[in-house]
Amino acid sequence: MIDAFVKGLAISLLLIFSVGPVIFTIIKQSVNHGRRGGFSFVTGVWLSDIIWVVLSVSFSEAVKTVLNFKIPIGIAGCCFLIGMGIYFAFLKKMEPRRKQEPVEIAGDEITPTGKKKTNYLAIFTSGFIINTLNPGVIAFWIGIAVSLATDYNFNQRILIFVTCLAVNMMADVGKVLGAGSLGKKLSDRNILLINRISGFLYLAFGLAIMIGIIYTLIKN
Repeated sequence: MIDAFVKGLAISLLLIFSVGPVIFTIIKQSVNHGRRGGFSFVTGVWLSDIIWVVLSVSFSEAVKTVLNFKIPIGIAGCCFLIGMGIYFAFLKKMEPRRKQEPVEIAGDEITPTGKKKTNYLAIFTSGFIINTLNPGVIAFWIGIAVSLATDYNFNQRILIFVTCLAVNMMADVGKVLGAGSLGKKLSDRNILLINRISGFLYLAFGLAIMIGIIYTLIKN
């Protein structure tokens, strides 16, 4: 069981130090909406990860079905990332926080009284969708589950995935707390710059995945 625990730690490090749209969105949401916004987003990501882990470990037939629809899921994920990239890179505006009038932006909604209110459910949903439709996430969890199936029994695999998810969640909490504190010290211009960078990264990841899908279709 110690070997399984160490394996879970090793896999968690792959997630913690991997570069993808999720990590940048955690920072962006934490900066824009504070710690509650950051935690809302990562909670959606966690739920998505748990669902993929359960499917990968327990329901082999469901995993096979998902693999049959990998390309459509990948295309949907690409379109979602590209759409968010266009919005944050080119369309989203940000007025100075001390002077701005209530303007609805992603994650915000305007109340009947005209005040701006953060929609944490929308932020949670965006985290869930980004992670669920990410082909890299699908391939990661399914690939890990398949590679462990021959060398570890069911209980050991459960320990591996529980350890991996627990460590990754603690790392996400650290990212949210760090980004939330940083957001209070950033100027409006720097926050807007973070949103622009995040948008271009969404575009880059979305286009890269789309190119990979097109190459796979042509090759086959």
